[in-house]
Amino acid sequence: MPEGDTIHHAAGRIRPVLEGRVPEEIRTPQRRHSMDRWAELLAERSVRTVEAYGKHLLLRFEGDLVLHSHLGMTGAWAVYDNGQRWRQAASRAWLVVRCAGREVVQFGGPTLELLSERRARTDPRLACLGPDILGQRFDEPAALRRLRGADSDRSVGDALLDQRALAGIGNIWKSESCFAAGIDPWRAVGETSDSELLEIVRFARREMRISADAGFAARPRAVYRRAGEPCPRCSARVLARGQGDQNRRTYWCPRCQR
Repeated sequence: MPEGDTIHHAAGRIRPVLEGRVPEEIRTPQRRHSMDRWAELLAERSVRTVEAYGKHLLLRFEGDLVLHSHLGMTGAWAVYDNGQRWRQAASRAWLVVRCAGREVVQFGGPTLELLSERRARTDPRLACLGPDILGQRFDEPAALRRLRGADSDRSVGDALLDQRALAGIGNIWKSESCFAAGIDPWRAVGETSDSELLEIVRFARREMRISADAGFAARPRAVYRRAGEPCPRCSARVLARGQGDQNRRTYWCPRCQR
């Protein structure tokens, strides 16, 4: 699933194309949106802001309308010059916004919807999100309170994936951040100190910012998808197993992560 750094990177590419401009064309090729009339509803409206929050991207238009996107497991954003060949099949395009000689395309989903500003503020999928790990005004004490929540027996790895606690972290950064801090992702939050949790969060925030600026290639790969390979720190065999109610895969070193 695209994580917060991917969405912030996409927003950084989309912003100079759309922000402050009126799109020349808006198309919704995906069948489920064929009757939504978004091109008509958004006609002659400029894009006020392009915002990323956690794993969500919001295109805010004049007239208090918001296009809300969540890419799920397989979606992607891309920006092309007009006429440039797309790297994905046209049949996968859900949204095409043409502006200033460029095309902004969302491929796949599962979420693409047009909301009012009021609905966007109150929608529980957005309103319940915790602090954005890449937010400019990131609140460490608030993040700690939410990570601890009400269940001290919850594992650190499971807590990090809870977007209500901390928005933006997924499987990659859960695994890599716990490894960098030397914390066992299966350890209970109640047995983990504030300083240890903050070490995880600060690593994630720092490295995700680098990735958001530079793109996917900047991501570290110490343990993620390296099950069975030697740990780069102690040479023990890296393990992988599903974790939490959604059985999301976690990678860790059983020797040097305590």
